[in-house]
Amino acid sequence: MRLTPELLLRAYSMGVFPMAESADDDEIFWFDPPERGILPLEGFHAPRRLLRTVRQGRFQVSVDTDFAGVMRACGESTTDRPETWINAQILEAYVALHRQGRAHSVECRRDGHLVGGLYGVSLGGAFFGESMFSRETDASKVALVHLVARLRAGGYSLLDTQFVTTHLSQFGAIEIPRARYRALLAQALPQPARFHCGLGEAALVAGFLQSTTQTS
Repeated sequence: MRLTPELLLRAYSMGVFPMAESADDDEIFWFDPPERGILPLEGFHAPRRLLRTVRQGRFQVSVDTDFAGVMRACGESTTDRPETWINAQILEAYVALHRQGRAHSVECRRDGHLVGGLYGVSLGGAFFGESMFSRETDASKVALVHLVARLRAGGYSLLDTQFVTTHLSQFGAIEIPRARYRALLAQALPQPARFHCGLGEAALVAGFLQSTTQTS
């Protein structure tokens, strides 16, 4: 079955997401893990060192200016990640979803060059984080801080991370049983939320940092 934006939205609304075995394999597999990773938006934690980096403005942060570029970067092979699950069919389908305003990216640039970012799918009050990449230290982490600030300001209640990695656990990501995840998803889907909530990146993050007490 060929991936389409409609099929993706239907799958996400049911708590299911696609992955490929590798970038060279065109077959799509659907996942509904018994333990689901989420990052509670109100329980988000970032180390003080990272927050200093955010305040210093080391990176120029934007949203939805190069969705395809972020996806391609997330699909690149690296030393830590020699294989990727983003194949050509997945790239095409999510770019189409982005054109419909249902998928979004956060980009970090240095001197005009894309050095980090992330992307995901928005449906009601749920945001489904798909992948992130970093070509410079802390670039993807800064993108995550900006994402969380945007989701909180935009009225989202659920940030789905699919799985919990060591990288995500430092920010407060947890695993919950499938039944609990589906209950949270059912609550989030009918909620009105806006990814583009009328605030620029500086104002979003400034408000987020002011309202959140962080510890190392």
